[in-house]
Amino acid sequence: MAKTRSVHTCTACGGMSPKWQGQCPHCGAWNTLLETVAEPAGGKARYSGLVGSSEVQRLDQVVASENARLETGSEEFDRVLGGGFVPGGVVLIGGDPGIGKSTLLLQALAHMSGGMPSLYVSAEESAEQLAGRAHRLQLAAHAVQVLAEIQLERIVATIDAMAPRVVVVDSIQTVYAEALQSAPGSVAQVRECAAQLTRHAKHRGHALVLVGHVTKEGAIAGPRVLEHIVDTVLYFEGDTHTSFRLIRAFKNRYGAVNELGVFAMTDRGLRGVANPSAIFLSGHAQQVPGSVILVTQEGTRPLLVEIQALVDDSHLPSPRRLTVGLEANRLAMLLAVMHRHAGLVCHDQDVFVNAVGGVRITEPAADMAVMLAIHSSLRNRALPDKLAVFGEIGLVGEIRPAPRGQERIREAAKLGFTRALIPKANVPRREDFGIELFPVARIEEALHRLRELD
Repeated sequence: MAKTRSVHTCTACGGMSPKWQGQCPHCGAWNTLLETVAEPAGGKARYSGLVGSSEVQRLDQVVASENARLETGSEEFDRVLGGGFVPGGVVLIGGDPGIGKSTLLLQALAHMSGGMPSLYVSAEESAEQLAGRAHRLQLAAHAVQVLAEIQLERIVATIDAMAPRVVVVDSIQTVYAEALQSAPGSVAQVRECAAQLTRHAKHRGHALVLVGHVTKEGAIAGPRVLEHIVDTVLYFEGDTHTSFRLIRAFKNRYGAVNELGVFAMTDRGLRGVANPSAIFLSGHAQQVPGSVILVTQEGTRPLLVEIQALVDDSHLPSPRRLTVGLEANRLAMLLAVMHRHAGLVCHDQDVFVNAVGGVRITEPAADMAVMLAIHSSLRNRALPDKLAVFGEIGLVGEIRPAPRGQERIREAAKLGFTRALIPKANVPRREDFGIELFPVARIEEALHRLRELD
């Protein structure tokens, strides 16, 4: 028998190398090469039945068509998708085990199957397990078609025979193609199965949803090309020990990026949260030091999030700098700016900063809220009641404007806040939101305004 030849495939870019190396020669990532079975050449003929022929056209002669969205029945899920599933669009959903991916998709298909044919391909659970889940959630899932199969060729044949409008594959890491020799879940299998299902969805015009496992770092397991070939990438966030779940769009060719959907896990499945800002605000009986309310922007939605800071004497040679839900490098920069331009010394203090509710904030408009929370904890003085804050801080101490400033102010006023500390460039010129505004241009001015409010 001929000896089986192996290659080393990069899990980050999908590139192949004949031998193991510490660094991928294609993308430069470290420790990402895994040994897989080399696939035989000459397998290109399997794509011939999936892709239709096309001709060269001038762009101004192409008729642009706007397909109607396929609504899922969940307002929060539709918000993240940009209005619902798109016919011919491919969605990749990732998240930790048990966070609610299968539950949400089963709820969506139970709602959609009443008006259109849909197919749930279960490559991990049996049909009996899915039926038991639908019974526990009390879903009207009598019209949902279920296929418990892991072989790609049979899945494609079933889709051709049924012609559904929506197809869910849960999960893509357990599907395998007969044309490849490697085991299910390998880089080659994941890439091949996802590519063939995507081509088939584009050719047939049905919406396709792929469920993906995640690694310890929280990224989709398998090559990054899996995220590149799909149209939309969604990630489940949140702590599995709490009842709240967040879905964030990291890529969306048919909608806004960084859109956020907020859900609550109940005994009837995932339910959308009408007022998500209430999740991220702690109900203090009175104002406490180190607590600041930030008005952040997630996609098209403004949210109010409580930022908490704790500054304490350090007993270590190197004081600790720890953030939860915020960027650690940003915190180090803010501490240096505060020391240089405001005289706040924290070089001998441990600094801990947390975003309440498990939300992750990446926008720089959270800078001023973090700075004021650290200042409040360091001085052990609470900030004024009903005060909302947002604004970016530069290295020279200036406070830069934040995008969609008027929407942030309107959201704070709607939730009962009476005062807002905002960048001077975000002051509205005409509209009155019924909230007292305190515009500032530098961090020294912001701290001075804070002392005046006390």
